[in-house]
Amino acid sequence: MRVDTVLAVPPAGIAEAARRAEAAGFAAGWTVELDHDAFLGAMAAAQATTRLEVGTSISVAFGRSPLTLAQAGWDLQAYSAGRFTLGLGSQVKPHIEKRYSMPWSAPAARMREIVLAVRAIWESWATRGPLEFRGEHYTHTLMTPMFMPDPRDLPGHEGPGHGLPPVLIAAVGPLMAEVAGEVGDGVIAHAFTTARYLDEVTIPRLQAGRRTAGKPAEGGEVSAAVMIATGATDEDLAASTAIVRQRVGFYASTPSYRGVLDVHGWGEVQEGAAEIVRAKDWARLGEVITDEVLDAFAVVARPEELPARLRERYAGRATRVSLAPARAEDAAIIAGAASALAG
Repeated sequence: MRVDTVLAVPPAGIAEAARRAEAAGFAAGWTVELDHDAFLGAMAAAQATTRLEVGTSISVAFGRSPLTLAQAGWDLQAYSAGRFTLGLGSQVKPHIEKRYSMPWSAPAARMREIVLAVRAIWESWATRGPLEFRGEHYTHTLMTPMFMPDPRDLPGHEGPGHGLPPVLIAAVGPLMAEVAGEVGDGVIAHAFTTARYLDEVTIPRLQAGRRTAGKPAEGGEVSAAVMIATGATDEDLAASTAIVRQRVGFYASTPSYRGVLDVHGWGEVQEGAAEIVRAKDWARLGEVITDEVLDAFAVVARPEELPARLRERYAGRATRVSLAPARAEDAAIIAGAASALAG
């Protein structure tokens, strides 16, 4: 199980955060697309390091076209000397339509088509061959030599796969997990995921998708984003726990994430969180999250307990975990847990 970290800092701080992550022994640093562009962050992280893998977790696929995703993925793979992973997520309908002003429909089917289109574009560039992709949502049939990057940019371009970056797909629902297995190289399990949901939904559907594509069911990345509450003192642990409890409440308010709660019989949590969001009473979101719910979605532990708790929850389920502190003050604790896990 590889141990990664999240580079969730403004662009000016990405380089330093990436250097610290590499020095701490993390396998990869993932940039996020919240208030900044994930691809620009990934480039800064790649430039500042020599060994750290870099990736987007996630870049919003539905806010872009397959061509722009293909260009970003290709260039970052070349720039990082083969250390880049393209992590894609769908976001949710209100954000795609109202924030990005882009179309929304059948998210799993659309994501499947985006990844197939990206791969078709990459194949055209890698082989200097024609581009002929026709789908329900996207059509790419024009690629002239002037707009083709040189395949020699990519390390390993003469071998299997042409040295192209892996593609991971973020999934909460079962259909998206199946798409991740069929056309992707693995799945990014949302932080709003429990061990039971991984066992009963995400991993079985990932394997079903791999079988559909004629791949061995066992295999592919399972990258788990982990919410962690920790602290060296009672006060620090309580402060960290309050932040994580609030975060779980925010995710719980999202209707499309209710399926995770329903596996546990906790559907009423989503209803309560959604009611608070409708009232815009954000500070109360943590109130609907009981200790039982919190413990299912987050790892709450003292620093010395953290490595064992992470192994217990994710070993044998995830191929890699992505750790991030709830508070900046806890970064050293997370780095120490990562070192213990990697060792």
